[in-house]
Amino acid sequence: MTAEAIESGPLAGGGASDTEGDRPLRIALLTYKGNPFCGGQGVYVRHLGRELARLGHRVEVIGAQPYPVLDEGVPLTELPSLDLYRQPDPFRTPGRGEYRDWIDVAEVATMWTGGFPEPLTFSLRARRHLRARRGDFDVVHDNQTLGYGLLGDLGAPLVTTIHHPITVDRRLDLEAADSRRRRLSVRRWYAFTRMQKRVARRLPSVLTVSGSSQAEIVEHLGVRRDRIQVVHIGADTDLWSPDPSVAEVPGRIVTTSSADVPLKGLVHLVDALAKLRTENPDTHLVVVGKRAEDGPVAQAIERHGLQDAVRFVKGISDAELVDLVRSAQVSCVPSLYEGFSLPAAEAMATGTPLVATTGGAIPEVTGPDGEACLAVPPGDADALAAALGRLLGDGELRARLGAAGRARVLANFTWARAAAGTAELYRQAIAARAAHR
Repeated sequence: MTAEAIESGPLAGGGASDTEGDRPLRIALLTYKGNPFCGGQGVYVRHLGRELARLGHRVEVIGAQPYPVLDEGVPLTELPSLDLYRQPDPFRTPGRGEYRDWIDVAEVATMWTGGFPEPLTFSLRARRHLRARRGDFDVVHDNQTLGYGLLGDLGAPLVTTIHHPITVDRRLDLEAADSRRRRLSVRRWYAFTRMQKRVARRLPSVLTVSGSSQAEIVEHLGVRRDRIQVVHIGADTDLWSPDPSVAEVPGRIVTTSSADVPLKGLVHLVDALAKLRTENPDTHLVVVGKRAEDGPVAQAIERHGLQDAVRFVKGISDAELVDLVRSAQVSCVPSLYEGFSLPAAEAMATGTPLVATTGGAIPEVTGPDGEACLAVPPGDADALAAALGRLLGDGELRARLGAAGRARVLANFTWARAAAGTAELYRQAIAARAAHR
């Protein structure tokens, strides 16, 4: 059920009695990786936590490195890992004095053998922490850890968000692997998805962010559809808003992407940029994300001679990021798949016209082609180039799509609506646990 339906339908206002439905909840919000600059999970925790607190609930985020950035009124309890992937020394070997217990040993051993340990080891630390604080929380909300440690009695009912099955990332990474050795490495890295699949099937309450993700969770993880409810997320529409005082830079295209993640489709956007510049040499691309020194994107940039036409930025403030998107003539989401696409919603909220693929849940956010964006098939550089060129050359179309995009986000995809829908699912989980007992 969507947040919109919850607000207007028979579930609005709570699940049990009126008194119980109005009672503020004590919420433990778990995130094994919360930095808002390295993925959507950190953005989710920050904005959902803030809006739940504004509704009067007491939210405590419990997280590991990289720690989330949270707004005032939402405390963070640090549950540190060994931080094996930190910069500037990722895949480091900790010193002898850093080991605290057997979980730390398991974390290092998994990393040494090419696996990714954090979902499992964070879940084990979280279980230990929550059991020591039994009675402190009315509900535990896990943000896609899906580790064995979260099975069993945590002292409160568990609600789990699955943004999309990581098995989708695994499949796309395997398809992009260019050698047997690389394929073996990808399979070992994603070995944790077997655990996530087993855990997901045993969860009583799963929340996801789109209808597309709901279908993928059923297909890939084997979760029963009746256990999965949809609450759309959205943009911070106060921050992500139009500002006519920000000058538009001619030919500028902005995208948010990790260069070395095939799922994000950046290589196809680089190929499209090369086509665009044959007719408009001023066209250039700004990528919000980390530059990869090698790999398909770096090779495409070099092959097309685009070193001066593609710029990567990272570590900028929220205000700088919003102004960057405002300054673009076009925003682009070239992803092969998205479970929701926050960058699409945020760009639309600023009134910046959008070109986006139809991968995964993106059409749920952007709407039909020509209504609030121009839509193209995923992985099609020619179609990307054609749509981008059309928008760059048509100011009236840019204005129309930009205004329609802003209106669509305001009507459907805000964090306030997401928090209201999520809080209702918490109450359902609490009522179900009480009835079971």
